[in-house]
Amino acid sequence: MTKHIHFTKMHGAGNDYIYVYTPEYPIEHPEAASIAWSKFHFGIGSDGLILIGKSDKADFSMRIFNNDGSEAMMCGNGTRCVGKFVYDHHLTDKTEITLDTLSGIKKIQLIVENGKAVAATVNMGEPVLSNKQQLATPTGSMTAGTITADGIEYIGTYVCMGNPHFVIFVDDVMSIPVSEIGPKLEFNPIFPERCNIEFAQIREDGSIRMRVWERGSGITMACGTGACATAVAACLNNKTGRTSQVEMDGGTLTIEWNENDNRIYMTGPAATAFEGDIELDE
Repeated sequence: MTKHIHFTKMHGAGNDYIYVYTPEYPIEHPEAASIAWSKFHFGIGSDGLILIGKSDKADFSMRIFNNDGSEAMMCGNGTRCVGKFVYDHHLTDKTEITLDTLSGIKKIQLIVENGKAVAATVNMGEPVLSNKQQLATPTGSMTAGTITADGIEYIGTYVCMGNPHFVIFVDDVMSIPVSEIGPKLEFNPIFPERCNIEFAQIREDGSIRMRVWERGSGITMACGTGACATAVAACLNNKTGRTSQVEMDGGTLTIEWNENDNRIYMTGPAATAFEGDIELDE
């Protein structure tokens, strides 16, 4: 049976996903839909598919599927866009929204201009610095530690923001062949659940220039959880303070690691590209 699904294409700093409100348009096999729809030239084209639903724990729920069909625990840029989606589509009149995700309840504070949400601050929770399921070291942690791939050593720091990240500081981030190194590190045996890989350069003004290889998606224009992890890693390695401007290929996010509650607050834009309908065979 073929049915039509209404979608909204949105992006946060260039990190673009296809958004569907499932109470109106249920999708039985989102893994397959994400693979098919995310293809450029043959589909809508995106980093993946995000399903917005109802929740008995929060205002709304969010499920994230990468463009390879794998399900992600969390997406910072996607969280801001979900906030914009539900507000702009008049599903809520709240500017403070709670969102049920696989990595817990996230709180979104919308920034509204002329009746539309244009940006948001998200309480991303506390960073996790030790997890033996995600990092196969004796302590499940690593700060400025060494990983070897194809005989080359990479020095990096592990940070979990609901999903695992490995942040590598470099002198010239634009010279790094991310498409070559990224998958080798993503699938390195030290990461049993695979890993997001960030390459970051500290600029003279204290800002951070970051590029990312996302687990399950490859190179993306931005990664919200990756920006958070990078800011945390920079602070842990005494390269920055607790607030950082993290510039990625698609835009800049402000990341604050609050000293009082140990939580990460991410502020950045959310934008709608276009809406449309697509056929789904089930």
